[in-house]
Amino acid sequence: EVQLVESGGGLVQAGGSLRLSCAASGFAFDDYAIGWFRQAPGKEREGVACISRSDGSTLYADSVKGRFTISSDNAKNTVYLEMNGLKPEDTAVYYCASADTIVALKQHDIDSWGQGTQVTVSS
Repeated sequence: EVQLVESGGGLVQAGGSLRLSCAASGFAFDDYAIGWFRQAPGKEREGVACISRSDGSTLYADSVKGRFTISSDNAKNTVYLEMNGLKPEDTAVYYCASADTIVALKQHDIDSWGQGTQVTVSS
């Protein structure tokens, strides 16, 4: 059974930084993709960034390009989301999710979700 556990959320002032972690376990194969999604109150869940474990390719939402960086430590089975230049509109619950490929993540064809971690950015 795949398990995804997020950590690293918190309260930060606008312009600040946070690093989220997603510890993954239970995968039968090494070829999968991990994505970060977020959901703000009253809004739909949206994709933020994703990475392929096999070739390291990445995708970002336009709203976070240049500010967020997704990376993977395959030895630790952990994916990180480094968030810089945070804005109040980045406030949301952030979830990590797994799928077979980045394309599947982009299509929200998700296999497993983490429990989420709250990120709050004050103005």
